[in-house]
Amino acid sequence: MPQKKYKFNPRTLTYEVIVTPFRLRFYRFLRKLLIAFILASVVNFLFSYFFYTPKMVAINRDNNELLVKYSILNEKIEAATDKISEIKHRDHTVYRMLFAADTLEVDGIYDPYPDWRYAMWDDAAHGGLIRSTWVGLDDLARLVYLESRSMDELQYLSLDKEKMSSSIPAIWPIDKSKLKGDIGAFGGRNHPTLGRFQMHTGIDLGADRGVPVYATGDGVVLQDPDRGTGYGLQVLINHGFGYKTRYAHLNKIYVIPGQHIKRGEVIGEVGSTGRSTGPHLHYEVIYMNQHVNPINYFRRDMDEAEFQKIIERAKATTYETDE
Repeated sequence: MPQKKYKFNPRTLTYEVIVTPFRLRFYRFLRKLLIAFILASVVNFLFSYFFYTPKMVAINRDNNELLVKYSILNEKIEAATDKISEIKHRDHTVYRMLFAADTLEVDGIYDPYPDWRYAMWDDAAHGGLIRSTWVGLDDLARLVYLESRSMDELQYLSLDKEKMSSSIPAIWPIDKSKLKGDIGAFGGRNHPTLGRFQMHTGIDLGADRGVPVYATGDGVVLQDPDRGTGYGLQVLINHGFGYKTRYAHLNKIYVIPGQHIKRGEVIGEVGSTGRSTGPHLHYEVIYMNQHVNPINYFRRDMDEAEFQKIIERAKATTYETDE
């Protein structure tokens, strides 16, 4: 029980109990509580600054474990990236060569992400380690996506390999013994008639007017292609599997749209129609709507006898057209 306090009253000549108002007592109690809290906070701060508390020890232990996990994750990302890179190398040098397929290109797949994507880690503790981990994960994800697309394409090509092997452009479009002069190269050049630098989307094979032009793979003749491009008389064949071929500046055309064509079948004659300086065949290979170098598709191991055999076999075959 709290001790009572007394005060002498000179008027009554007696001691009276001092009664403290509740508000004042409450303020005094609150002041003592606040002072005690401040003192406890100061003591806790000083103790925490100079000594590790059990909670801080646990936090440091968790942080160290997290750093170890990040380091292990980085090692796993590097190992996975190396493994996918090996698959990519086999894809480019083995798998796609078996199907005579060009390297798959996905626009922007190798473009780095902007810096703001990782800016949140710049001022963080161990931000460099966290940032490198995220960069590695992003690079790995894009590489996996690229190879997934490539494998899907190879799976599609493998469904009908025999048909594909006869459809991919693989022979010379004219008899090599009929060639005259150098081959007009694929790529950028000064146009001989327009007088300006532009992309040459095929190769030019010089030959006498009237030399037979052969389909380089099985396919279907497409509807009349655009004749306003300077190609003159031309034939465009869809071989499937993403491949098309164009034969331009022809003197005559022997096929019609919708007609099924076999490799080695005569489809026209060398000429000089359209924008041309002399008799030659402009020959294009188009893969997945992109022009590629036709030279890469000519079989190096095919001799003249095999070439003529394919042509004779195509002559002896009758094909129907789509209605």
